[in-house]
Amino acid sequence: MADEDKTEETPEETTAEDTPTEETVAEAPDSVVEEVETAASEAGAGDTSTVDAPEAAEAPPAEPQEVLAPKERRARKRAAKAPAASGPKTIEERNAERLAARAHKAKLRRNYRQRAKTKAAEARKDQPAAEPDVAPEHGPGRAKVRQGIVVSDKADKTIVVRVDVTRRHRRYGKIMRTSTKLHAHDERNDAGAGDTVRVVECRPMSRTKRWRLTDVLEKAK
Repeated sequence: MADEDKTEETPEETTAEDTPTEETVAEAPDSVVEEVETAASEAGAGDTSTVDAPEAAEAPPAEPQEVLAPKERRARKRAAKAPAASGPKTIEERNAERLAARAHKAKLRRNYRQRAKTKAAEARKDQPAAEPDVAPEHGPGRAKVRQGIVVSDKADKTIVVRVDVTRRHRRYGKIMRTSTKLHAHDERNDAGAGDTVRVVECRPMSRTKRWRLTDVLEKAK
């Protein structure tokens, strides 16, 4: 029994002997080497820790852009620019904001009017000064001047002048012809029926006379 126990091999020794080493693999025939390599490759294939990580997944496709109507687009733009909502305000705060807004608008109006005045002054500076036709009866203001044809000279020192106006309609473009009659004062009765004359605005001389004869441009034939 003692001899049998000595001859038995322990499990550890058996495991160590069964495990192939590099020297035994090198000394073994080619068929054994192939079997050992096959077993090692299978063991390596089962170990997922040595397998390279898969490539990064492709980026997801871009989301389609939302198509908005022009009205909705403008509403969103206004909402983005609108100031943040604040809490309830007192009467004094609302009045202060209203006065500040009015002062800002008044400043903008003053600046606009100043620029307009400057621009008009520069335009007048470039143009030659015209001599205005001022009637002594009318005072220092600029009097209106009209040119027309005398249709009646029966009254003493009074003529009736027809002024023809031709203009184009602003919307439809049609040529529109209109005429009006003016009663003018003729101190020396120079004008006759059919004459082309120039009259100037003056002070009221009678119930209907508001004009005065200045020149007889063309005598009737």
